[in-house]
Amino acid sequence: MHIIFLGPPGSGKGTQSVKVEEAFKIPHISTGDIFRAAIANKTPAGLKAKEYVDKGMLVPDEVTIAVVEERLVQDDCKKGFLFDGFPRTIAQAEALEGLTKKLNIKLDAVIDLVVDKNVLLDRIVGRKVCPKCGASYHIKNMPPKKEGICDICGSELITRKDDNPEAMKIRLDAYEKETAPLTSYYEKKGLLKKIDALQDIDKVTTDILNCLKEK
Repeated sequence: MHIIFLGPPGSGKGTQSVKVEEAFKIPHISTGDIFRAAIANKTPAGLKAKEYVDKGMLVPDEVTIAVVEERLVQDDCKKGFLFDGFPRTIAQAEALEGLTKKLNIKLDAVIDLVVDKNVLLDRIVGRKVCPKCGASYHIKNMPPKKEGICDICGSELITRKDDNPEAMKIRLDAYEKETAPLTSYYEKKGLLKKIDALQDIDKVTTDILNCLKEK
């Protein structure tokens, strides 16, 4: 399976990505993770990306797609992948389409996690993340077994600096402007499937898996 997750910040992409990764035995790929890995491993694309990151500049799409290509040719992606947070723009989607054609890969589905903005603000205030393994929790909706401690690796959970109402509004506005148009882009290609992400977490997972199994 070759899958893309769309949805605004706080819609549950990280949580649901882990569940789909487990169900289909495919890697969950976030651009943040692959940028950090490429830079740490000093790959050709990683070194180019580092030049921009060190200057506090946005990494150009051509460098981003080069980092993505380095990731997709790795052995664990041979049976598929799940993109979370990429592509972010129409330009990146078009570049990804060119890359998938080059690698003889066909996208199977684009899952759009649909949520209300006001609910997102409530969700984001209670979110906690693990700085070591990246696992996400919520103090009300999905608390860890031990308060403040990651279930997976035992690290102390933190609140992201941008997990506050003011920063969230900025992120939501950016999503609406840059990323939301991707829903129409992929709908025209017959790949988009909308999922109500305000349901119970397990129900959202069930709906996603059922959709993917049909594919």
